[in-house]
Amino acid sequence: MNIVSEHEALARICERFLGFKVSYNILWIEGTPLDYTNQNLFKADTATTVDGGVAKLDSVDLAGNAETQGLKQYATHKNYRLIYIIVEVAYRLVANKAAGIKTLADLKGKRIGTIAGSSAQVFVHTLLESAGIKTGDYTEVNGGVCMRAPCGDNTFPSQFKARKIDAFGVWETSVELGIQAVGGESNVVVFKNASVYREVYSLYAKAEDLKNPTMRKKIVQYVKNLNQTLDLYRDQPEKIYPGVSKSIKVDVPVLRNVWEDHRWGPSSLTDRVLLDYLVKEDQYLAKQDKRATMSRSELEKFIDPSVYEDALKL
Repeated sequence: MNIVSEHEALARICERFLGFKVSYNILWIEGTPLDYTNQNLFKADTATTVDGGVAKLDSVDLAGNAETQGLKQYATHKNYRLIYIIVEVAYRLVANKAAGIKTLADLKGKRIGTIAGSSAQVFVHTLLESAGIKTGDYTEVNGGVCMRAPCGDNTFPSQFKARKIDAFGVWETSVELGIQAVGGESNVVVFKNASVYREVYSLYAKAEDLKNPTMRKKIVQYVKNLNQTLDLYRDQPEKIYPGVSKSIKVDVPVLRNVWEDHRWGPSSLTDRVLLDYLVKEDQYLAKQDKRATMSRSELEKFIDPSVYEDALKL
């Protein structure tokens, strides 16, 4: 073993003594169940939050992210496993009626805001493709998300209000704030179709940790506690809103407006629907990332339902 790898190994051991690390983007609604679980329910170790997501899974114990980032990472990290679905979100694309948009077909030739390399870009591409509109048939405009008004000049809601873009599609609460920025729903057309695209925000672990009895026990316990968190998210959201509002700096009325677009898990990992969905999305991502597509059998190995099944037995 060389000196560099010894240092890396030592750093990894030290990190483990600092507690149970969970990485996710601390600004988005989808990651807040992990925050709640860390702070209120998981007692098997000291849970600490690392901002980021599945790209940091090598240095943490669990990570939360959309399926898009999960697939991107799995392409080069075949030891990563999707072990749990936290929430499925029907993204929305909002369009300005003043730009002459009434149907999806009217988006051809328009300026559409999205974020390159993200689940939002996959959503926009997939939704428009369902209407026969190809990527080159519209102009993609990059911008930033906004979670609470007032929104910065380069964010999608501000660009939308200033007519710099005709439409945009991204995760919430930016779309809701974009609708409000142009005077409300009477001035926009909103498109969404969960059967065409939905974000599958998931929990990821490393295969070697799932084989380690000590780590697996902690991960299974974490998933059990996450189940308890999601019971609250589904059944008693009013108890959750204040904490989510404080955590990600979102106004509660805005949060209420977008909550119904979030179908809180857990969702099945064993039916063919998820695997079919990942196979199709990977075909698009592979072209974008200029890599080979992953085979169906490779993607089958990506999904590991055993942790959730074990958690149900506790």
